[in-house]
Amino acid sequence: MPKHVMAVDDSKTMRDMVSFTLRNAGFQVTEAEDGQKALTALRSMQVDLVITDLNMPNMDGVSLIRNLRADPRYRAIPILMLTTESDPSKKAEGRAAGATGWIVKPFDPEKLVDVASRVCA
Repeated sequence: MPKHVMAVDDSKTMRDMVSFTLRNAGFQVTEAEDGQKALTALRSMQVDLVITDLNMPNMDGVSLIRNLRADPRYRAIPILMLTTESDPSKKAEGRAAGATGWIVKPFDPEKLVDVASRVCA
């Protein structure tokens, strides 16, 4: 059974790129355009990995991570931040919220697949 990934980004282009890359590598992908929509969708499904942008309207990536980590079903699920932000304080904030890792955009498709495969193993 393929691993299920939730891709969260307010940019449709970025969601499309992440989904295309992961689907071609055999993952099942569900998309959400912001943290609030992702949180709503994740209440009714289980995924193996969440990949989220940091800066989004309605609910940013750090708030999404905090909300997910507060839910027992998502305490141990890997969560990757995929963002243009490279500021060490933003990374520290993401880690403190419970992010598993950090990938800077633009991403290398092979690296994304490699990281997703490793954290889902």
